[in-house]
Amino acid sequence: MIVLYIILGVMAIPFIIALFVSTDVSYKKSVTINATPDKIWANTNSLAAMDKWSPWLDKDPTMPRTFTGEDGKPGASHAWKSTIKQVGEGSQTIVKLTAPTRIDTRLDFIKPFKSTAAAFVTLEEEGGKTVATWGFESKMPYPMNIMKLFMNMKDGMDKEFGFGLNRLKELSEN
Repeated sequence: MIVLYIILGVMAIPFIIALFVSTDVSYKKSVTINATPDKIWANTNSLAAMDKWSPWLDKDPTMPRTFTGEDGKPGASHAWKSTIKQVGEGSQTIVKLTAPTRIDTRLDFIKPFKSTAAAFVTLEEEGGKTVATWGFESKMPYPMNIMKLFMNMKDGMDKEFGFGLNRLKELSEN
């Protein structure tokens, strides 16, 4: 009987620890672009424009995608379905546009796991250049939030976001 209590106690430890770990998840990365926000805005103001520098579209350029609504307007959406796990299945919807400095979208992931994120791209002029920031905010459900103690979100996201932002920089400076 004591062995059973010990086993149950050990099994409960991760669930107890997860109670004290935040469920909030956020990430953002920036790049300085030698262009005005107006020029960069042409590369961030719609789902089609963002596709030109998206690192995930490169991973599966032939995946089936559907578009609804008027792109570049709130409510416009595109959905994708990829067999590649890194790309998964989901949709992205434009929530708000503040020309020429910000686009907010909602990401609804279905695979590899269900989640929702509020994503954004901001453009801030600084000294004749523009700082473009790409990021997202989300929640990680309990008890999965314990994974935050063992994974480094920054390392996992930096490569993809850096690649995309550098491509945005290239597009906007040329």
